[in-house]
Amino acid sequence: MKGTDMKYLVTGCAGFIGWKVTEFLLEAGHTVVGVDNINAAYDTQVKQWRLKQIEGTPNFEFHRSDICDRDALRGIFNTHYDAVINLAARAGVRQSVENPWVYIDTNVTGTLNLLELCREFEVKKFVLASTSSLYGANNSLPFSEEANTDGPLSPYAASKKGAESLCHSYHHLYGIDVTIFRFFTVYGPAGRPDMSAFRFVQWISEGKPVIVYGDGKQSSRDYTYLEDIARGVIAGLKPIQYEVINLGSDSPIVLIDTIRLIEELVGKKAELSHQPFHPADVRATWANIQKAEQLLGWRPQVTFREGITALVEWYQTNRDWAKDIQTG
Repeated sequence: MKGTDMKYLVTGCAGFIGWKVTEFLLEAGHTVVGVDNINAAYDTQVKQWRLKQIEGTPNFEFHRSDICDRDALRGIFNTHYDAVINLAARAGVRQSVENPWVYIDTNVTGTLNLLELCREFEVKKFVLASTSSLYGANNSLPFSEEANTDGPLSPYAASKKGAESLCHSYHHLYGIDVTIFRFFTVYGPAGRPDMSAFRFVQWISEGKPVIVYGDGKQSSRDYTYLEDIARGVIAGLKPIQYEVINLGSDSPIVLIDTIRLIEELVGKKAELSHQPFHPADVRATWANIQKAEQLLGWRPQVTFREGITALVEWYQTNRDWAKDIQTG
């Protein structure tokens, strides 16, 4: 999908990954129609900040709209798209236990609405954001795309399994070319405030207690830097038939080491508050990324230290408002 005049629909364009994908596509000279409902799943100040970075760019058109609203979406499909990149999602494992319905609406029905409109308007390419949460508790590490994903531990993971399955149906029935990305713990500047990297930076910077589930040594995360993820998503726009691809760093970081690095960069000690493990949480994530290398020529390029440094610097620059962001 090379060329200078491609037109892409990016859903979730004010989201963490959607914003950076949109920015990269615009920088490459493409036209992007962005959709986001700016919902309050987490503090909307971050979403507004991201949107401000891309609004006003030539070749960018924004619709405040919900992918659950099929009629509104149909109006946005009144033009030809070279691909639909569905990065709109309800994310977050624990929140999905509290309110599973909204996860099914956005992640399953929303995906179905987009696939159906791709069929109707003959859009040939569809990219779906999925999650490493699908690998559950019983697969061996590192997680390979061929692993069994029939044991989701949360409604969030189950909803993404549903979205993946619908993508397969539409590929099989209508020949839509689909790339599904399973993302592993994405972090970076203007990140999601409900995720550990952002929270740790804010909590340590502001002298708040740092909540740790378990002792901090038993759980590890395959942190992947935002810009690496965005490059991967764009690489996945090429024709591929139907593929599920991990995007991760292939080098998991133990939780307590993340905290120690942030302490060093911020110049303050963390006050740890230990809590029991949550049953919906996966203890460890680790991506096998051979498929991304083979099919897309993709490898992560940003080290964990570089990425966390960029996040800390972003936080310090925006601290006047970022310090008040809800990290619940």
